[in-house]
This record gives sequence, C-alpha cells and structure tokens, in this order.
Amino acid sequence: MASDTIFALSSGRPPAAVSIIRISGPDSHEAGKRLAGTLPDPRMAAVRELRHPDTADLLDEALVLRFDVPASSTGEDVLELHCHGGRAVVDSVLAALGSLGGLRPAQPGEFTRRAFENGRIDLTEAEGLADLIEAETEAQRKAALMLAEGSLRKQIEDWHNRVVALSAIAERAIDYDEEDELVDAALLRGCSELAAELRGWLARPPVETLKDGVRVVIAGPPNAGKSSLMNAIAGTERAIVTDVPGTTRDHIEVPLSLAGLPIVLTDTAGLRQTDDVVEAIGVARSEGVAAAADVLIWLGDPGEAPAHPQLVKVHGQSDRSNRQDLPEGSLAVSSVTHEGVPALLDCIVSVAQQLLPGPDVLSLNRRQAGELDDAAEALERAGRAQEPILLAEDVRVARSAFDRLTGRAGAEDVLDALFGRFCLGK
Repeated sequence: MASDTIFALSSGRPPAAVSIIRISGPDSHEAGKRLAGTLPDPRMAAVRELRHPDTADLLDEALVLRFDVPASSTGEDVLELHCHGGRAVVDSVLAALGSLGGLRPAQPGEFTRRAFENGRIDLTEAEGLADLIEAETEAQRKAALMLAEGSLRKQIEDWHNRVVALSAIAERAIDYDEEDELVDAALLRGCSELAAELRGWLARPPVETLKDGVRVVIAGPPNAGKSSLMNAIAGTERAIVTDVPGTTRDHIEVPLSLAGLPIVLTDTAGLRQTDDVVEAIGVARSEGVAAAADVLIWLGDPGEAPAHPQLVKVHGQSDRSNRQDLPEGSLAVSSVTHEGVPALLDCIVSVAQQLLPGPDVLSLNRRQAGELDDAAEALERAGRAQEPILLAEDVRVARSAFDRLTGRAGAEDVLDALFGRFCLGK
C-alpha cells in the first residue's frame, strides 16, 4: 500500500472559500498533468484549469502546487490543488481523481504515516501533530506544537548519542581491559547521571493532565449553592437550581478554558444520608468523584470538609443577610452578585498551574514515559554494574528504549492507533 498514490480533501468540509485536495505517491504528478496539463516548477504555485481526464469538462480553476521527492511533507511526490470550496466542485475533482488508474482515497492519517515511514518525522512528532489537531486550549496548543516541531526528538537524540558513547566505552572495556579490573568509575558515573536526568523528566506532570484537564469538583451538603456556583463559573445555566434538597441526582461536567488552561468543572449531588434509592446512588458517585478531584471546592461547614490535598473552602450565598460571618480560611462567594467569583477563579487557576506542565516545559505522555522509565531503569542498573559485560548489556537496553521512543524500532503496536486519530487528509 505504500506504493499506492493516495488523495483526499485535506482542508475542512465544504462549503468554504478554498478547499485543498492533496495527492501523494509516485503517480501524483502524472495525475496532476491529466487534470491540469503542465505543472508548475517544484515548490511554486500556478493557476491552472482542472478538466476531467475522460471528458475534458472544466471542473474548476485552481491553484496548483508541486513538491518533488524527498522535499515534501510525506517524503514522496506531492501535488496540492487549491480549489474553490463548494461541495460540487470538491466532489467533481475527487471523482475525477478516483477515475484515474493507480489512485485511491487515503485512509485516516495515511499522509502523516507516510511522513513517518519516510523519515520526515519521528513518532514523537507524529504524536504532537495528533495532539495539535485535538487541542482546544492555548496551553494544549503550545504543548502540542513543541512536540510537533521536534523539541522532544532533539532531546532524545542527545540522550541517544550519550548512550551510544557510553556503549562504545563499555564495549572497549570488554575487548581490551583485563578481566580482574573493576569497571571504570567514570563510566558508572556517566550511566548514573543520565539515569538521574531521565528521572527528573519523569517527575514532571504528565501531558495527560493537560489533555484531559484539571478536574475541579464542587461538593458539599444539599442546598449549599453548588449548582448555582457552577452556573456562575460556567457562565451558563448548565445545572438545575431549586430550593428542593437533592435536586442534583448525578454529577454534571462542564469543560472550560480558564486563562488558557483546560478545566473540567463538576457539580455533584449533595452529600447527606438519604433513604431515596436514586439519590443515594448519586451521593455515592459524588463521594467517588470528590475523592478523585484534582481541586475540591467545598461549600458547607468547614469543619466537615473532607481531607484533600487541594481543598478550597468556600462560604457560599454570601449575599444573604444571615450568612455574614465568614469562617476562617473560607472564601466568600455569591452566585447572585458574583462577589468573590473572580477571586475563586484566580485560586483555581493558581492551583491548576501547579498541577499542569509549565508553558515552556516539555512533558511526556504515558507511552513516552514508559519507554523513558525503561531506559532509566537500565541505566540505573548499569551504574551499579560490577562487570563490563553486564554494564554493556544494560546500556544496550537503554538504547533500545530510546529507539522505541522515537519509533525507530518496536513501535508497530502503537502506529495504527495513533494514525487512526487523524482525519482523512492529514
């Protein structure tokens, strides 16, 4: 299938001002000539009439761009047709391409997969592209862009080169050192130092917290104002508000972007003892959601607040005359007047910034962290090795982990899942 020439709409679904149709593979330029006649010089754009290869009917007047192997996004011959973005125009051009022998529609992510297989990007950059497409907040966009632009790849190359140098020293020791000599202390120190550096990277907040969002849960007894507070923070009526205790039976989630940070705000059922079977189920679920929260906002008696590492005590309904006394350590908030809501949002953002990767800090996903952990463990063993041959084997294991990390080896099991996240034209 890698020898096939593929095509797909790579821009958004029509109608649009412009739609981009991408063709990649050995027959892409010949296909372009069948539709557009002569092609422009490589990496140049030119306006051409697109005509059906069988009937010569005019399909559109489009901008044509040509890229020659290997200097293209996929590492193959590539042609792009920038057409008018009407549905009929796009459908007619795609149908014309489909009528040509040797061409077929692309599968999801196939353009990016070919870029990976042809060495234009490594696996970490492909993961960054997938994250960039799915990014919904500014923080997610910045983190994905750093990965897609090769920041992690460059760091891995540095680690890989250092491991190769350590491996060369270890192999030389096996070949030339006397059997009764101890392992070179500098070699042991080099392995241990690199392992410690990798552990530092593994201690960073994982990128999943940035992708999934910081889970902020509002909890407390019934009629404490939880649903009203959620609506005030979300800026929309997402939760039903009444004076009837137990109105909220199940938790409600609202994804938000606060100061460019991904937040998942959750309203929960009031925590109390109840004989109502349905409400009891909601209370049990609320207790589990609260326990799993990254940030827990507690509306209720401060002395009854559950233990939590990131607990924010809120004195709700502060606009009411009978709620004037502010408990120590609580933040006064009114969902009616919005008193204290900005301060509460600032508090949430401050805690979220501690839990999320920094704006200019590369973080690892689970797959990357797993491979880096394998490399760190191997280097830690190498740093304690008593024999050169054992040290050399552990360094080789670390080198293999780096190869899996970039997709040079052993990554087949993740490729289908990764590239399946892309759209047809990516």
